[in-house]
Amino acid sequence: MDKTQITGFLEFVYDFYKSMKAHEISLVYEGEITHQITKAFTSLTESNMAKEEEPNSVQKKVFHVMIECLQNISKHADNFGSDDFLFAGRGIFMVSKSADEYHVTTGNVIENSKMKELGEILDNINGLDKEGLKQLYKTQMKEGRLSEKGGAGLGFIDIARKTGRKLEYHFLPIDHETHFFVLTSSISRTE
Repeated sequence: MDKTQITGFLEFVYDFYKSMKAHEISLVYEGEITHQITKAFTSLTESNMAKEEEPNSVQKKVFHVMIECLQNISKHADNFGSDDFLFAGRGIFMVSKSADEYHVTTGNVIENSKMKELGEILDNINGLDKEGLKQLYKTQMKEGRLSEKGGAGLGFIDIARKTGRKLEYHFLPIDHETHFFVLTSSISRTE
């Protein structure tokens, strides 16, 4: 690397650090999600939350959401079979906080053909109240249509039930075959 490249990279690192501090991001990871990664993240988050003296109920909700989100990436991040594809089988995971909430954000690549159904599932979940979510969860447990990778939207339903919040999601276009699916779950620090 020449001096200009090194300086540019160092400026990028510093800007990234400032952005993380400004958004109170305590954990960010990009890559393949494994059981070991999940254990490491929950351990790191537990340490951070203990320092903040968060109530046990908040900690439990954050851990639950983290695990559901990490499992979602590990099960459902599309792998396009190409080693040189930038996002193949990978995802991003972030934990941040504000004065009132923790935010767990995940992102992974999905094929365009899956966007409509996923959006409908999430919109349906977001349109339900507490009792509706409970009934949908029971229905999916009894007769839910499992996808080829397992699950029947149960993780999304469970996150909405545990947090009492709507699931915020976006599809960002990558190319004519894929989108980047971003999901943010918010957990109250005061409830």
